[in-house]
Amino acid sequence: MEECISVFDMLKIGIGPSSSHTLGPWRAAERFLTELRSENIIQKTIRIQVDLYGSLSLTGKGHATDLAVMLGLCGQDPELIPVENISEIIRKIQGTNTLLLGNSHSISFNPVVDIIFNKNFLPFHANGLLFTAFLENGEKYDATFYSIGGGFVVKEERSNAKKKLALKCAFPFPIENAEMLLAYTISEQKKISEIVYANELSMRSEQQVHYEIMRIWHTMLECMYIGCHSEGTLPGGLNVRRRAFDMHQNLIGLANYDSPQSWLEEIRKTEVKFRQILKWVSCFALAVNEVNAALGRVVTAPTNGSAGVIPAVLMYYLVIENHKADEEQIIQFLMVASEIGSIFKKGATISAAMGGCQAEIGVSSAMAAAALCEVMGGTPEQVLMAAEIAMEHHLGLTCDPIGGLVQIPCIERNTMGAIKAINAAELALETNPNNAKVPLDKVIDTMWQTAKDMNTKYKETSEGGLAVAVNMSDC
Repeated sequence: MEECISVFDMLKIGIGPSSSHTLGPWRAAERFLTELRSENIIQKTIRIQVDLYGSLSLTGKGHATDLAVMLGLCGQDPELIPVENISEIIRKIQGTNTLLLGNSHSISFNPVVDIIFNKNFLPFHANGLLFTAFLENGEKYDATFYSIGGGFVVKEERSNAKKKLALKCAFPFPIENAEMLLAYTISEQKKISEIVYANELSMRSEQQVHYEIMRIWHTMLECMYIGCHSEGTLPGGLNVRRRAFDMHQNLIGLANYDSPQSWLEEIRKTEVKFRQILKWVSCFALAVNEVNAALGRVVTAPTNGSAGVIPAVLMYYLVIENHKADEEQIIQFLMVASEIGSIFKKGATISAAMGGCQAEIGVSSAMAAAALCEVMGGTPEQVLMAAEIAMEHHLGLTCDPIGGLVQIPCIERNTMGAIKAINAAELALETNPNNAKVPLDKVIDTMWQTAKDMNTKYKETSEGGLAVAVNMSDC
């Protein structure tokens, strides 16, 4: 039976810089809290130890994995926590060696001692976390979780699998791959976005779907806005200067606006030439991932490291291609994007620790290309072709962040993924699908095979590629 993946599973609001190394561990800590409560032992806990394994250990410092688990254990919600409060919460834990477990029970917690970075990999997945609670009676309670990409967290026994499958039964159009999706569009005479929307309505009311998807878009828009209006140097030691601010200033000129929406309207009035379009799209993508690198709030799409591609392409559509576009097109775009992402997750991976950067930027580019193709009038066949073209030209892309930080080459890669997505959509719109040689499902299979063949050092370990060719001291 097919796995149930909602739009709101694929597009999640969270804190940067990484969905698999920050948001995932944060959610894993929350789940461990839930287990402690269900076992009625949270008040009996006197200390907690967190063991990080594999990729989480190798690049955990650069991805703020240690900070994420502390915030999760404190009971903070990554969707709701005021970003400006994060530093103070962490400083208090580090300064007192105590942690307010579940925001209610003070325990001993020394981050230097109680967060252990183990370079060995657990067999189930590259991103493993072991939480151990030490109880006042001398007993222990432990649980192991795996952050599998895009903020998704599982246990090896996949205890939630049956619940997800049961939920999937409510879907009128269960989808496992692109072939099934296309078959539904033909038999039902519907667009891809309409098929996805029908599935969402089996779980939520129309009002809930509309509200939540617009909340996602407003988070994306605000993220671009913040990134374009923030200057300075990114944290982490690489001394990476923010570029979106200067680029935006040169593009926007003396325009007057006082909100993200009025900003969007002003951009619609700017000069439209090819070079300016390239700069605007790049500026939007840079802005998002600079916010992400600074532990800001972003939308995983499908991951934090690739969070800039989809908002940049959607913004391109709104400010360049269709000035009359409204919420209907925004919802349509995000519906298509999420479904393409879910098909990649089912057929391959969206985790760079498992598949390299092709699993993040490649997938996000495919999602954006497909979504843009539909809102530009593409048929379902052309939409799937757009996704295939985008991924085809990301195959084999490695993940080799310098210093384990989601900065170099990650931020720039979002600009490249966005531009490729636009190009892929245009190619698909100008192509007869009957002449396509590579179906989307085949490229997904190829991506997964490429991921399995890829050397581990190119899978978010910072042990190969640019991560070793360029030293921190060079920066």
